[in-house]
Amino acid sequence: MSAWTHRRVVSLDDPAVVPFARLTEVELRRQWEPEHQVFMAEGHLVIERAVESGLPVQSVLTSPRWIDRLDEILGDWVGEVLVADEGLLREITGYRVHRGALAVVGRPREHSVAEIVSKPGPLLVLEDLVDATNVGLAIRSAAGLGVTSIVISPRCADPLYRRSVKSSMAAVLQTHWARSTDWSTDLAAVGRTREMVALTPLGDGLIDEVLLGRDPDRVALLLGSEGPGLTDEALRCATVRARIPMQGGVDSLNVAAATAVACFALDQARRLR
Repeated sequence: MSAWTHRRVVSLDDPAVVPFARLTEVELRRQWEPEHQVFMAEGHLVIERAVESGLPVQSVLTSPRWIDRLDEILGDWVGEVLVADEGLLREITGYRVHRGALAVVGRPREHSVAEIVSKPGPLLVLEDLVDATNVGLAIRSAAGLGVTSIVISPRCADPLYRRSVKSSMAAVLQTHWARSTDWSTDLAAVGRTREMVALTPLGDGLIDEVLLGRDPDRVALLLGSEGPGLTDEALRCATVRARIPMQGGVDSLNVAAATAVACFALDQARRLR
């Protein structure tokens, strides 16, 4: 028998739905969620992985048809599930909720850049990825290919923003990441412990060739934002510049796809050692 209870929500004025309100207003959520030390988990898989990670679930909002599925996910969680018809769900959140449920979850402990840099193994360094979906996809690719320590620049989108968590399939909860507060200092800190391989269409060599003979555990893959790419400062800090071979007149890949290719090349270099 479930330890949690549920009740019907019939009005936007219900105070319990405040944490779920206006989820499409990006700037509002970017400020509200960190201030309240929470993030929004969307969908059964993400909620399940949040529970498995031991993060505290504060509140859950769903539609009537997903109650039984939540019983499998929440287990012995003690709390109240809010249930609203799909029309009211859309009014509350600002969009059509496709993935069954939303949960307000306590944010994991923040890491410092020094902590991340001191961990053994390769790093992923993301500079100025302002699109939350790209941040989530890049982290998902890295995690799936064995790179689980990540440093992000001050301007990067929040890895715990709803779209980031969703696009990462909750991989952001299974990795260790830190946001830089002093980019110049933190780039230098990465450079003292790792060979920084900057991904750029104007690279000195192909990514697999550049990684050949290097210790994969002492590599930091450095990727920049869509369009502008890496800043001049980041490129100056790099040990070497690498490119992904392109064909058909296409000059580069989406940054999330480029992350996947670079992490795969790094994994292959590890296997060949």
